[in-house]
Amino acid sequence: MTRKTIYAFAKRAFLNPASTHQASYIQAHIQTGHEGPDQWGDNRVIIADCNRVVQLEFFLGSKRHRRISLAKIDLLIKILTQFRTALAKEINSIENEPRKSTKGTK
Repeated sequence: MTRKTIYAFAKRAFLNPASTHQASYIQAHIQTGHEGPDQWGDNRVIIADCNRVVQLEFFLGSKRHRRISLAKIDLLIKILTQFRTALAKEINSIENEPRKSTKGTK
């Protein structure tokens, strides 16, 4: 008899509206044990955008690896937050830029 995998955290969300028909998603899970925490469990974040898939693993097997995994996700969050700020600024610049005429002036 096989035991069912237990997750302390499991989340999947689509990144684009269904109307785009693009298979972009994020999936994240942290595996735990039946009797308590599992330092050998499968902990990962999967990000897919169209045909590209990236999997990031967060190993918890030793104290050093636990520190590294936490630092990795903290850095990812920091950079993504900075990217979001820069992206919003660029969108604002594009949307507030005066429209240039596509017709030639005489």
